[in-house]
Amino acid sequence: MKALRTALLGLATAATLFAQAQTADEIVSKHIDAIGGADAWHKVNTMKTEGTLTVQGNIPVTVVSTVLHTKGMRQDITAMGMSGYQILTPTAGWGYMPFQGQTKAEPLTEDQVKEGADELDAQGSLVDYKQKGHTVTLLGKDDIEGVEAFKLQIVQKSGKTETVFIDPKSYYIIRAVSKMKANGQEVEQTVNLANYKKLPEGIVVPMSITLPIGELAISKVTVNGPVDEAIFKPSN
Repeated sequence: MKALRTALLGLATAATLFAQAQTADEIVSKHIDAIGGADAWHKVNTMKTEGTLTVQGNIPVTVVSTVLHTKGMRQDITAMGMSGYQILTPTAGWGYMPFQGQTKAEPLTEDQVKEGADELDAQGSLVDYKQKGHTVTLLGKDDIEGVEAFKLQIVQKSGKTETVFIDPKSYYIIRAVSKMKANGQEVEQTVNLANYKKLPEGIVVPMSITLPIGELAISKVTVNGPVDEAIFKPSN
């Protein structure tokens, strides 16, 4: 009898995990459909976003992000008359932030390059996530400013963990919480996403991104425009 109970318990556990996996996949599928569908996202090879970040003291910061799918990401930042940038490739990265006293580009650490791998994905982590080597687990629901959102944990192939919260009505991601290393310590960063807009290419993207330091208002998104790979090398 004990062996039978153990076997039945094992079957029940397996069934629960299978049902959870099915539910997680269903949520991911509905999310992908809501943001334009996998076919539309598969056509995205480059993406450039331009916007203004308003930080404390109402200091406007211009932010331009350029991604060449799986090959490179560059973020250019201009504030207070100074311009800096961060570059990521699959094997290396550099940062030049004169606002922080840097006088030349400095290489990113191995951990920073590894944890930034998802930023090279112009199509997003959840599109074909299994083929990319990521795992997704449904953690139930959580209240996000009055919305009982689905809570999904994404473990990237790199090992980086991100938790996303999906609105059950729109199936848009309304919050993303990621864990990363900074100065040898693990830190958590919360980002809220809103004001989704459908682009001519058929994909849907957030035009408002609230970061811990302020709100980034996206003014322009260019999909599949030309990108010179030379921009993914430090210029100073």
